[in-house]
Amino acid sequence: MQQTRKGQQSFFGMKLHIGVDSKTGLAHSAVVTAANVHDKHPLPEPLHGDERMVYGDSTYTSQQTLIAGKAPNARDATNRRVRDTSPTADRERFINRAKSRVRSRVEHVFAVVKRPFGFSKARYRGLAKNATHSFVVTGLANI
Repeated sequence: MQQTRKGQQSFFGMKLHIGVDSKTGLAHSAVVTAANVHDKHPLPEPLHGDERMVYGDSTYTSQQTLIAGKAPNARDATNRRVRDTSPTADRERFINRAKSRVRSRVEHVFAVVKRPFGFSKARYRGLAKNATHSFVVTGLANI
């Protein structure tokens, strides 16, 4: 595991990236990275290739070619960055809000992983042991 800094605050640990079915809310894949890896780099791993829509936050806005390469039939529904000076800013915010309603299913899985299973902090030293623990907990969240 590695440390990183965002603004004036330092973070040490790992990140869990999961792929969730938008209809059932079940996690179908999970990827663990160190804290210093940018969120856009593990994007292809949570995709299984049969997606029809890919939802994500604005981190994945510029990743259309990566999404098309891994899931060729998927439509890109990632949130777009909104400029306040744009004449269509209100419309873009409305569209992003509609996409975020679907994306909230991912947050439900994280809530189950963190609350009932207590995986809000890493227990072990090293990324491999914590990755195994997070995969087991993510699988149990589907039950």
